[in-house]
This record gives sequence, structure tokens and C-alpha cells, in this order.
Amino acid sequence: MKKLIFTSVVLLSVISLSGQKLTKTENVILITLDGMRWQEIFGGAEWRLLSNKKFVRDSARAMTRAWAQTPEARREKLMPFFWQVIASQGQLHGNRNLGNKVNTTNKMWFSYPGYNEILTGSADDEHINSNDPNDNPNRNVLEFIEAQNEFKGKVAAFTSWETFPWIINSRRNGIPVNAGLMKTKSNPNEPEKLMDELMFQLPNISGDTRLDALTFHYAFEYLKKNRPRVLYISFDETDHFAHGGEYDHYLASANYIDGFIGTLWAYLQTETQYKGRTTLVITTDHGRGNKNDDDWRGHGSKVPDADQIWIAILGPDTPALGEMKNEQQLYQNQVARTVAAFLGFDYIGDGKKTGAVIQSAGHFK
Repeated sequence: MKKLIFTSVVLLSVISLSGQKLTKTENVILITLDGMRWQEIFGGAEWRLLSNKKFVRDSARAMTRAWAQTPEARREKLMPFFWQVIASQGQLHGNRNLGNKVNTTNKMWFSYPGYNEILTGSADDEHINSNDPNDNPNRNVLEFIEAQNEFKGKVAAFTSWETFPWIINSRRNGIPVNAGLMKTKSNPNEPEKLMDELMFQLPNISGDTRLDALTFHYAFEYLKKNRPRVLYISFDETDHFAHGGEYDHYLASANYIDGFIGTLWAYLQTETQYKGRTTLVITTDHGRGNKNDDDWRGHGSKVPDADQIWIAILGPDTPALGEMKNEQQLYQNQVARTVAAFLGFDYIGDGKKTGAVIQSAGHFK
């Protein structure tokens, strides 16, 4: 029955939007930073954590790298691409200090349920309630897009966390998912051959989860070689270092991931296929606690505020509203339908209640 429902949705979407595409976007890159808090996105490093020797080994170095006198200066120091480029050319949602809120709708507040909600457009607390590597029964926006004729073979995912082949259910849909400690699958070029070696020579900090720098460069090489129309990149180290209570490393990871995104965006502006035709959608799977000094390390349904997240959008269809300062409530389940809308499709999901398109993100009607 699910297969019939999904097929009908694909056909209806193609029929209803055929010849009516109003957006300039022809490519979408979806990016997630695992467990990255909105507090640092919008305020930079927190003094109470940065000055706590329990969480920072080299205080002097961490202060030099991350501290400034105002939240505006701290956040730009932490994530310069976000605050110099996205803030001037795109949109940043989720500064709760301004009443601009983004939350999960799932009640789990950890990774697999969050990624399921991002990719499928709806929460499924009944079936997606652990991080175990089980095939996701819910169909997702990546496979919905890949099912459209012009996108066949043009969708891919590169992820640090090794569980994504199950989350995306690549066994069902055939979408290439390079996750964890996977090498390049076919015809590696010289940079890919080097990474295939380095992946097993660098320090292993988290088992089968790959270092984010390798994930980025694998994805970047794939983009240059294969020219995908939709690419999903998922980073992990912000969550890893937060769980370990290493605030300085958590901040450092956020900083160089911001740099990766900046490098990617700069490259896109040099390529005819991508320049003026590509939208970035960036978000996180869950938030973290904030009630006491230790809460930032954790998340999950028993940790207050761990459902608080953020969304950033940059592309040719997105009005340059910058940091959203209006009182507003958005949800994680709106990402999938918004991604599809940029490409001219109405994604309705797998028979469940799918979040609405983020209307401020573009002119979709």
C-alpha cells in the first residue's frame, strides 16, 4: 500500500507542477550539523562554558579563537560564512531570543528521529525511536526527487555517521550513500585514493563514524566529478565533541564546517550548472540542553530544550532577509517539502502529515 501511495504522490506532483516551475533553483544541497545548538549559531561561544576548565583544556587558545565582547562579534568569529554571506544574502531562522523559533515535532530529540523528520517531512515516534541501524520504513524527499525523470542518477548523500544507509534506506531506493568508513566505490581519482588511505591512518575518535573533513572532501570530489542535482552532506563532530564535554573542540568543529560550506559555495559560483541555480538548506537533527552547565552535553526527551533547532537557507529564490527577527514558529518537518518546492515539486511524503513549505524561503506560488 505504501508503494502505491508514494507512486501516486510522485505522479500527482509531476502532473500538478509540470510547466509551472516558478523558481530559479535547479540544484539543492542539504547540509546538517549534528547536534549544533542554536545558542552558538546566534550568539557564538558562551562564556560560562568557554571559561569552564572542565570543558576546555587550553583556555588561552580557546579564548583567542572564539571570544569577543558581543554576541554579534562572537558568532561571526565562530561562523564567518554564516554571518558574512548567509546573513546578507539568505535567511537564518531560530534565534529564540528574538521570538523566532524552530522546533522538532518528534518527541525523541536525538539523531535518527531527527534525520527521519528532516528527510521525510514528518515525525514517526512509533517506528523511529532509537539510533539502531534499521531500514527506515518511511520514504524520503531524496528518493521522491530521484524518482523524477530529470533527476534519476542525480541524487547522492555523503555522511560522517555510518547509520545513514539505513536512515535513507538506500537498499530500497538505490540512492548512493557514502557513510562512515566507506571508501570511494568506483573509479577513484587521486584525491579520493589519498582519502581512502588517510581514513584508516588518522586517529579514530568515534568508531565507525568518519571525520568530518574527510566527509566534506569526499562529497566535494563527487560533486566535481558527477555533477549531482541534489546532494546531502551530514557532519557529525559537533555532536561527538559535545557528548564528550569538549567545548573547545565543539566550537572548532563548527568553525571549520562553516569553512567547508564557504568553500563549497565559492566553488558553486564558478560553475555554470550551479551558479545562480543552487540553493543551500542547512539545519540540525536536534538541539541540546541549556538549563545547567552540564546540560549542553546531552539531548533526548528528558533534556529540556533539546527540541530547539535552527534552519539556514541561501540561494537564488530566497529573499535576503538575513537573521529573522520576527516572532515565528517553524518546524523541522518543513525542511523536506521546502527542498522539493525549490525544484518545483510538491512533496507530500508517504501518506503521513507532512510539514508545510517555509513560505519566506522563496516565491513558490
